[in-house]
Amino acid sequence: MKIASVIVDVPAKQTDKTFDYLIPQRLENVVVPGVRVNVPFGPRNIQGFVTGIKTESDFKKLKEIVEPLDLTPVLNKELLTLGDWLTEHTLCYKISAFQVMLPAALKAKYEKKVILPDDRKRNELEEEIQTLFNGATEIGWQEVVDNNLVALLKKESDRGLVEVVYQVKDRLRKKRLKHIKATLNRSELQVEIDCLTPQAKGQKVVLEYFLENHDDQVDMRTLLSATGASQATVKTLVKKGLLSEKYIEVYRDPYGEREFAHHEPLPLTNAQEQVITPILSSIEDDRHEVFLLYGVTGSGKTEIYLQSIQRVLNKGEEAIVLVPEISLTPQMVKRFKERFGDLVAVMHSGLSAGEKYDEWRKIQRREVKVVVGARSAIFAPFENLGIIIIDEEHETSYKQEENPRYHARDVAIQRASTHGCPVVLGSATPSLESFARAQKGVYTLLNLPKRMNEQPLPTVDIVDMREELREGNRSMFSRNLFEKLQDRLEKGEQTVLFLNKRGHSSFVMCRDCGFVVNCPNCEITLTYHRFQDLMKCHYCGHEEKVPTTCPECTSEHIRYFGTGTQKVEEELTKLLPEARVIRMDVDTTGRKGSHEKLLNAFQEGEADILLGTQMIAKGLDFPNITLVGVLSADTMLHLPDFRSSEKTFQLLTQVSGRAGRHELPGEVVVQTYTPEHYSIELAGPQDYDRFYNQEMMARKVHKYPPFYYLSLVTVSHEELMKAVSVTEKITRFISSRLSSEAVILGPVASPIPRIKNRYRYQCLIKYKKEPELRTSLKSILDHYQQETASGSLQISMDLNPYILM
Repeated sequence: MKIASVIVDVPAKQTDKTFDYLIPQRLENVVVPGVRVNVPFGPRNIQGFVTGIKTESDFKKLKEIVEPLDLTPVLNKELLTLGDWLTEHTLCYKISAFQVMLPAALKAKYEKKVILPDDRKRNELEEEIQTLFNGATEIGWQEVVDNNLVALLKKESDRGLVEVVYQVKDRLRKKRLKHIKATLNRSELQVEIDCLTPQAKGQKVVLEYFLENHDDQVDMRTLLSATGASQATVKTLVKKGLLSEKYIEVYRDPYGEREFAHHEPLPLTNAQEQVITPILSSIEDDRHEVFLLYGVTGSGKTEIYLQSIQRVLNKGEEAIVLVPEISLTPQMVKRFKERFGDLVAVMHSGLSAGEKYDEWRKIQRREVKVVVGARSAIFAPFENLGIIIIDEEHETSYKQEENPRYHARDVAIQRASTHGCPVVLGSATPSLESFARAQKGVYTLLNLPKRMNEQPLPTVDIVDMREELREGNRSMFSRNLFEKLQDRLEKGEQTVLFLNKRGHSSFVMCRDCGFVVNCPNCEITLTYHRFQDLMKCHYCGHEEKVPTTCPECTSEHIRYFGTGTQKVEEELTKLLPEARVIRMDVDTTGRKGSHEKLLNAFQEGEADILLGTQMIAKGLDFPNITLVGVLSADTMLHLPDFRSSEKTFQLLTQVSGRAGRHELPGEVVVQTYTPEHYSIELAGPQDYDRFYNQEMMARKVHKYPPFYYLSLVTVSHEELMKAVSVTEKITRFISSRLSSEAVILGPVASPIPRIKNRYRYQCLIKYKKEPELRTSLKSILDHYQQETASGSLQISMDLNPYILM
């Protein structure tokens, strides 16, 4: 008798443990740890993950597993263990930990199909399975279950004759392509060609194509473009029985249209040699070590990543490379594909659910050895990891803001210690926490202080916009920046204009009485969207028309403040009508692939000025950019966030790193209203070390990371008094369990006190060592389980918060 321990798909305290289910004898070989199963739970059947197999249970009467949902495990042994660690580490439910590791296609509504990957091997199938297929190349999963053939199918799957695929509903469009093949041999084809009438030119061309490429099975699109024939012509030949058609499943390859030329490794500079040596030795010795690769922008970090990965591949192991968000992929992917070709899978948010699932399957089937992706790629189901690289490790997008609230860096270090391999964290502006760990010797610091081609860093002018206003310049461009823009246009060089939008959106305000239009459901100003002439709330989605008169004092002087990219573009067109501008923001890059199209157009020299927000700050490497202008350097400095000066410094350093990366020298102009702030002053010369020392002093005084750890508890409820009283109780309980060293701030209203008509209160804990903290927080969640399950009360716990709003 075999019994499966199953974690069921019900995120609640009572179900956050394994339940025992009997494995029917026929399924004993199929149900193994890491497989998802369909199990009876209460009145319904739900999905669950098998975490272990045993032979006895404490319970007498066990229900049977209904059916497995997979023939091969979707989570390997290491990922199952990682799920336990995540649960512990982020205080989430086990089911959430397992689900975050899987691609969306395995969570969405999907249809399960069984397919024959190779039609020629149909005769090798067991008779019952052959009968089930009945000449088709795919059947529905339900047919297998209804005929009680799951166990037999598992055997065939192990032999590689059949495969289970998940087709995401609504996303079946590109999954399968129609392929055409000749049914006759060469001499019979020649006879048919000779018999054709002179009018049947199209048919003749198609048949002649198959005469030349006789054994090929060619997809319809390729055939039509090669022969210039129409679909109707091909259909006629199929009807005549001269050609056969069938659908073949193809990978949705987001990069399939493009050819990547193979690139050989570049010779390393002496500085790069020194840096790569310890990484390679840790790879050779299978030693877990965390390296912080601290190198200025343009110092050649990517080449070190590529050559380290090559060493890992030579050993027959695999590599994960994380890059922040979508902004780095087009150029990044190109460099990896050029070096490692088809061994690379790519996972980022710009892919459809079907594409992500296909990339994930390539990894699961051992068809690729390198994954380049955003945060969730850290869970790639590799079994033999040799290195994990996190580029731009300071990026806050590596932290997930909903459950499980993990940081990709922590997961990387956890996985790498299991596999005994190195982690390389790379950045020109490391996060203070990482740099402090490197200073203490917890991480090994590797330094690249100079640019690759010995090019000097760009010269930086910091312009005080208050002075510009005093001297009567009301434009959004300082005189300095405007002169340099004109100069670049005359020389035919390119400029990047960067608008720092975060925490600084256009809002509508009355210039007479100061009234600002707020969201009725959330205590936050509505953001003005020029594109649709609407005001929208970015938290609950509420939108309304812009009022023509002020609701408070009926003045007509109500208009929007703030500078959006559209407004900058309009002013550019007025001042420099001859300049060609490409604008990159949420409006222009919403469509798939548009991001890359715009960048390619800029690279080809189709524009003089690239204007954009955060997404253009990183990873761009174009030879002709000689000027970078930052229009609003300090909008982030005033957010209620202790990391705001760090983020400002990082962003400005990143942006100025886009200029003068090749032959032509670069210049940077930074416009600001607070030029005296050290994060702006030191970003000019990219003086990270001085910034680090100054910021660390401020952090120490105010008891912030890296000197203290933080945990944030946020309570929200529709009734204000309930939110306050629960937060008070929680704060009292935590205070009673922690030492006098810990600092507890709260209960206090959150910086955004109301979202979606729910009031938000919070309590922030700063601590150094509190062994009791996790258990205390867990017991709070358990205590309020009933109320949070009903949805009226929400309690979120973040053990390493990056957003304190």
